[in-house]
Amino acid sequence: MQTSSQATTVKKAEFIGGVKAAIPLIVGGIPFGILFGTLAPSSGLSVWATMAMSLIVFAGSAQFIVLALIAVQAPLEVILLTTFVVNLRHLLYATALVPHISHLSFPLRSLLAFGLTDETFANMSQRYQPNSPLGDDHQFAHFFYLGSMFSFYVSWSSATAIGLILGNVIPDMTSWGLEFAMSVTFIGMVVPYLNTKAMFSAMLSAAIASLYFAYLPNKLGLIVSALIGVAVGLTVVHFQKSPLSQEKQV
Repeated sequence: MQTSSQATTVKKAEFIGGVKAAIPLIVGGIPFGILFGTLAPSSGLSVWATMAMSLIVFAGSAQFIVLALIAVQAPLEVILLTTFVVNLRHLLYATALVPHISHLSFPLRSLLAFGLTDETFANMSQRYQPNSPLGDDHQFAHFFYLGSMFSFYVSWSSATAIGLILGNVIPDMTSWGLEFAMSVTFIGMVVPYLNTKAMFSAMLSAAIASLYFAYLPNKLGLIVSALIGVAVGLTVVHFQKSPLSQEKQV
């Protein structure tokens, strides 16, 4: 059994590990946050509303979609429904993480749910892998989660503030192509997982499906593509574990 000082040391190591894991992804996310801060005022949001959205909503893709809907004066119910659909992918993330955090208190789990982003989920998926540098003991792995979440929260809010400032100083920043940085970030999150047939099959099928279903309304194509990718990946895993497949390997 760990002593109090040992537990504190492990918690600090986990938190710092989460911060370090977040840094490469933050580099790609900062231009995205700056772009949001630059675009928001031109879409009709005040400075305070823009900052409040990054601090309270804390969801990059949803925030950009809200800007587009506000710009065309969409009804509130349409804005709420669209952002809900776009963020449905977080249900898949949460489902994957539940077995690892179910022992935590409800207030703590609620805090972790608020900070669940694509980047933090990618970091936590790596943390729960058997070959994690921090070991296989996950008792305090939620501190790794907190470190990653805190880093992204601070960087995203700061980038939004920088965008608000630069938008008034430097004209036409929207033509700089800053949004490409986020695409590179997502590619960087996916590539480390492409080390098995199941993962590669899931990625390939989801990519093809996302192109095929790109024109579905309310970004439903994202959810459909994700479900197809999960289904294909699980199917490959099932066949790899089947007796027939194992006999062929022998």
